[in-house]
Amino acid sequence: MDVLKRTTGECEAPMVCRACEARHGGVCAALSATQLFELNKHSNRRKIAAGEEVIGQGERVSSYSNILNGVVKLSKMMADGRQQIVGLQFAPDFLGRPFLGESTITAEAATDTEICTFPRPLIDRMVGEAPDLERKLHIQSLKELDEARDWMLTLGRKTAQEKVASFLHLIATHIDPDKGSATTFDLPLSRADIADFLGLTIETVSRQMTKLRKDGVIVIENNRHVVVPDLNRLRYAAGND
Repeated sequence: MDVLKRTTGECEAPMVCRACEARHGGVCAALSATQLFELNKHSNRRKIAAGEEVIGQGERVSSYSNILNGVVKLSKMMADGRQQIVGLQFAPDFLGRPFLGESTITAEAATDTEICTFPRPLIDRMVGEAPDLERKLHIQSLKELDEARDWMLTLGRKTAQEKVASFLHLIATHIDPDKGSATTFDLPLSRADIADFLGLTIETVSRQMTKLRKDGVIVIENNRHVVVPDLNRLRYAAGND
């Protein structure tokens, strides 16, 4: 019966939603076919080139987005212009904070990215009407809180090699939502951005990448393409349980 119910609901959903990469893993999975039809009427797919802003810190929030593919870099800027990368988001993450009138971060495409945007008033209303959607957003917020705590441990207590390995493990386990983990990927950040994200110098990041390569934990091709022969070995190098 549950299978029949899911199949029926899937057939009733808009065609574009049925073919969407983030349909089942993202927040849209919590919506009924009727709600998906309403959302689809107001949604807009956008392709964003690497380096292009999705929204700037302090800008008025007029829409939210689902990340369909690619990586989005989150950063915060201080009053004196100093900037820090504070997180990365991947497909099928929801980008934005419901009921927040002004963005507290800058979201920038780290790689060529595709997003599906929705008007803020529509999502804010649906959150009140759809308990499953509210729960889905709550779960993502808790997941991001747990990840932020783990990253505080990485930045505060891990060695330089463990920090670099942790970054690589983060990418390997998030870059391909369909597979859950990837043994080959292109680095979504430059060496300078990786250094900023990890609180290291560019030289230290390069040295630790080289050490991980010499130890056989990773293979680096063309400076940005990474192959992970054994994901468990990378996880161990990152100091993860």
